[in-house]
Amino acid sequence: MILDGKAVSEKRLELLKEEIEESGLYPRLATVIVGSDPASQMYVRMKHRACEQVGIGSIGIDLPADASTERVLEVVVKLNNDPDINGILVQLPLPPGVDTGRVINAVAPNKDVDGFHPCNIGRLFSGDPLFAPCTPQGIMTILEEYRIPIAGKHAVVIGRSIDVGRPMAALLLNADATVTICHSKTGDLKDEARRADILVSAVGKAKFVGPDMVKEGAAVIDVGINHDEDGKLCGDVDFEAVKDVAGAITPVPGGVGPMTIATLMENTFKAARLETCNSITAW
Repeated sequence: MILDGKAVSEKRLELLKEEIEESGLYPRLATVIVGSDPASQMYVRMKHRACEQVGIGSIGIDLPADASTERVLEVVVKLNNDPDINGILVQLPLPPGVDTGRVINAVAPNKDVDGFHPCNIGRLFSGDPLFAPCTPQGIMTILEEYRIPIAGKHAVVIGRSIDVGRPMAALLLNADATVTICHSKTGDLKDEARRADILVSAVGKAKFVGPDMVKEGAAVIDVGINHDEDGKLCGDVDFEAVKDVAGAITPVPGGVGPMTIATLMENTFKAARLETCNSITAW
C-alpha cells in the first residue's frame, strides 16, 4: 500500500480552509529566511502558497546571508511582539554565522508553529504537546489516516535529529508504541530495523534503507530528500526494492513532504485560536 501524503495533505488543507472560514479568524504566519539558498527559498514559497490556499495571511522577511545573529534576533523579537502575527517560522538551516540555537530559543513558544522551542519540545516529551514539529506530526497524521496500528507496535526511528528523529520517537511513544532510536553509533542497525512494525528513516542518505532492513509487512516512512547517483530525486529508502516487502510505504516525492506543510498550516490556525482564547480569558 502506498501512503499518499499528497492526497492526505490536500484533504487536510481543504478541511482546514473550511474551519478557518467558519471560525471568522484571520491567522497570520511570518516567515524569516536568511540568505539565498535555493532550496530554502523554494520551501518558503510553498508555505506561502499553502497559506493563500487555506485563508492564512502571510508575510515574508528576507535577510542577507551575512546578517548577524543579533539582526535575526531583532526581527524575531519584533514578530513576537506583533499582535497581528500568530505564527513564526524561521527557515532552517541558517547560515554558519548565525547561532541557530539562540534564534530558535528566541521565538515565543505560543508562536512557535515549527515546534522547535525547548518549551514545546519539553511539552512533547512530557506527553502534553502544544505544537509538535511539523514533519513528525505530519507522519502521525498519515499513519492515522491510513489506520496503521501504532499502540503496542514496535517502532524504529533511524536518525536522532531534534527536528525529526527525537520528536518522532516522542510522538510514537505518546501513541503507545515501543520505540527504538537508531543512529550512526548503533551497533547492528540492520537487525534493529528488521524488528520494526513501523520504520521511520530520517538520515538524509540516498537509498540507505534496502529490503534487507525491512520486516515483511512493515509500514515504512521515508523522510529523506536526496538525489541518487543519476541526479534523480529519491528518499532514504530504496523504494523500488522495498515496496514489495513493506506492507505500506511513503513515496518520495509525494509522501511526507506535503504533510509537513499541511501541519504547519494546522499549527498556525491552532496558534490563532489559542491567542483568541487567551484574549477572551484575559478580558
